[in-house]
Amino acid sequence: MIAYLEHFVHGNDAESRQDDTDGDVVSSLDGLEITTATASAGKDFGGTKFSKPLAVVRPSSAVDIARAVRAAAATANLTVAARGNGHSINGQAMAHRGLVLDMRAMENHCFRFGAENGSGGLRYVDVPGGALWEDVLKRCVSQFGLAPRSWTDYLGLTVGGTLSNGGVSGQAFRYGPQTANVTEMEVVTGRGETVICSEKQNSELFFAALGGLGQFGIITRARVLLQQAPDMVRWIRVVYSEFEAYTRDAEWLVSLREGEGFDYVEGFVFVNSDDPCNGWPTVPIHPNQRFDPVRLPSNAGPVLYCLELALHYRHSHHPSTLDMEVEKLVGRLRFVEGVKFEVDVSYMEFLLRVKRVEEEAKVKGIWDAPHPWLNMFISKSNIAEFDREVFKKIIKNGVGGPILVYPLLRSKLKDSNNDNHLCA
Repeated sequence: MIAYLEHFVHGNDAESRQDDTDGDVVSSLDGLEITTATASAGKDFGGTKFSKPLAVVRPSSAVDIARAVRAAAATANLTVAARGNGHSINGQAMAHRGLVLDMRAMENHCFRFGAENGSGGLRYVDVPGGALWEDVLKRCVSQFGLAPRSWTDYLGLTVGGTLSNGGVSGQAFRYGPQTANVTEMEVVTGRGETVICSEKQNSELFFAALGGLGQFGIITRARVLLQQAPDMVRWIRVVYSEFEAYTRDAEWLVSLREGEGFDYVEGFVFVNSDDPCNGWPTVPIHPNQRFDPVRLPSNAGPVLYCLELALHYRHSHHPSTLDMEVEKLVGRLRFVEGVKFEVDVSYMEFLLRVKRVEEEAKVKGIWDAPHPWLNMFISKSNIAEFDREVFKKIIKNGVGGPILVYPLLRSKLKDSNNDNHLCA
């Protein structure tokens, strides 16, 4: 179906002719679901930029997307933007007086499980680009006891959205970002062509679209690698007053081989105060836990550091064996004595932990507040200086939101034999 398109009235004849032409293009997309109720498509999670599109297209397949892209490409001015869950921060999912493709309309289009090279190969799931990662998690775990190998912290994001950016979290030190865990994609190019690509087939498009910020094509389907999902997670947070000890421990943890260390290593900087947004209250994991600042050394600076760790296990794992494994690792760390928080949660509960933060923020009315965000990769050789000049001086009072800083391995970000650590 096609919705009624409002009549465009402009004071400038040239603008009027241009919009009449664009309106004719939209009207020509007969059979596609289109709406001019564009308020939500004119803003994003960043909350700092707004731009009203001409119309929103709700595609049901890659064929619909290709058709819309070809129609826009045939004009001189009409632009197209793919919008997943709208979590861009600088208007990347907007198209000023253009077409916004609502990728969530395709979220249930294709979910298919399989194995590379037959039943003995790597297991995977084919998912639509508009599917949320939290839905991928729930389907994979509930149906097959499997899960993707690499995640983002917040799973209310679309598959196509994070694959267009990278997809980095606490598992990336072992499996690489989400872009490193995809073996095949279906992509609609700027010419409106639907192309299947992989490392061996149309490889230039494959590697350009992964992390390409949507500038080389729209990801409509992705083949994501899976592994056996654990049942439970031992979730731990430990606090440091010295950045050197924090980075040394983090780098040691990510250097351990699989099966010898934690399955998740991340961290954050927080303010040495009772600030509810950036201070001590942000560290405890369970509502019954409390941060005791008396345990901090007297020479602790304006900011403190937290390592967040997780060890996967199954119900069959003996509790005493699990405790010994955890103690063997934690016992090597140089965190502030007594400032440790620990809980056991289900695998799903751990991965969806930020979902609870979202729900609380919505209740408080702060989820829709502006959310400027900056991601940076700092080399190991520069991270100490970054701590001195940025953490301890510029943002020592917090930024009104999380300040994540955690170790990655260069070798997991690209084909490299260099294992220098990075902190993001």
